[in-house]
Amino acid sequence: MTLTYIWTGFFVVGFLAALAQWLFLGDVEVFKRIVDGTFTAAKVAVMDIALPLAGIMTLWLGILSIGEKAGAINLIARIISPFFTRIFPEVPKDHPATGHMVMNFSANFLGLDNAATPFGLKAMESLQTLNPNKEEASNAQIMFLVLHTSGLTLIPLSIMAQRAVLGAKDASDIFIPTLIATYVATVVSMVAVAIKQRINMFDRVIMGWLGGLTSFIVGVIWYMTNYLTKPEIEVFSKVVSNLILFSIIVGFIIAALRKRVDVYDAFIEGAKGGIETSLKIIPYLVGMLVAISVLRNSGILGFVVSGFTWCFTQLGVNTDFTPALPTALMKPISGSGSRAMMIDAMQTYGVDSFVGRLACIFQGSADTTFYIVALYFGSVGIKRTRYAITYGLIADFAGVVAAIFVAYLFFH
Repeated sequence: MTLTYIWTGFFVVGFLAALAQWLFLGDVEVFKRIVDGTFTAAKVAVMDIALPLAGIMTLWLGILSIGEKAGAINLIARIISPFFTRIFPEVPKDHPATGHMVMNFSANFLGLDNAATPFGLKAMESLQTLNPNKEEASNAQIMFLVLHTSGLTLIPLSIMAQRAVLGAKDASDIFIPTLIATYVATVVSMVAVAIKQRINMFDRVIMGWLGGLTSFIVGVIWYMTNYLTKPEIEVFSKVVSNLILFSIIVGFIIAALRKRVDVYDAFIEGAKGGIETSLKIIPYLVGMLVAISVLRNSGILGFVVSGFTWCFTQLGVNTDFTPALPTALMKPISGSGSRAMMIDAMQTYGVDSFVGRLACIFQGSADTTFYIVALYFGSVGIKRTRYAITYGLIADFAGVVAAIFVAYLFFH
């Protein structure tokens, strides 16, 4: 599946859905919404994403440069290499890409989106140096991207904050269900890609690392639910996450000073690539976000949800979850769009309703697949995505199914 087919498909499907809205529902404003949306999306891609990202990229690429010259990135790569050399067999042992990927996954896990993106772009750049076909995604790049789209996050802080703003009785009650759903999405996506790439998931090292990570997550859940109050959980998340991030910065600088590295020059050397990378991704972001806007404003999500409701009703399945589906359907396409759908669900059905809570779990169960593909692959000029999007959507689907099950288990 290539970006060309997906991009074209978004426009064609959007046009057909809009045409149906006009002919059968009498919606005379639909085409105006679509056209206005294309201009808004283009502006958002440049003004709200690419340009702010330039500053963040400049900062963190500079910090990463210090870490590389200090040997910290290589140290991280050596520690994690037994696991990564098995799920990323194309990446040589102790290669810097391993350290960059670890930094990205760690930032995502802690909910530090501003730091995760620069780390992820640097990881993709490092993986591109190993890619023999520069316009086609390698197996390692696909595994990295799919794991990234699973969106494993320890505490969905922004979602909890939004619930608190809307007056939830217990803003953090979706914490454990969301963590379970996103962990399922991560494991399923890893296993699916491993099967595709013929990686042995029963290897003792892989099983050991997955078992250790599972134990750690269960331990954190047990500690928070037994020893911390709900407000303390939010404070714990904020303090620990940002403390770890700031400790990384200070640790890189101290390690560099011990090696007599000119820290400021190292920072400037790395930071120079920040603006260049941000400018490079603008065409990819504009193209994808405009296509996504067409799909979103065409009204097709309403048709899809109605279709799902009818199908599940015919099968005799409880359909209480279907009003929350717009959030799940929007999540792979647009992060801001899915957040808007989540807020709308909470406002329409109630912040503490089953639908409101499920929409929040959907929002936190996976990441924005198409945006990530456009951003990460666009940054290194990859045009043929192979099976990356298909397996990224498998991760999203696994997160959605898990979210529905845990929502019924916890809240229905």
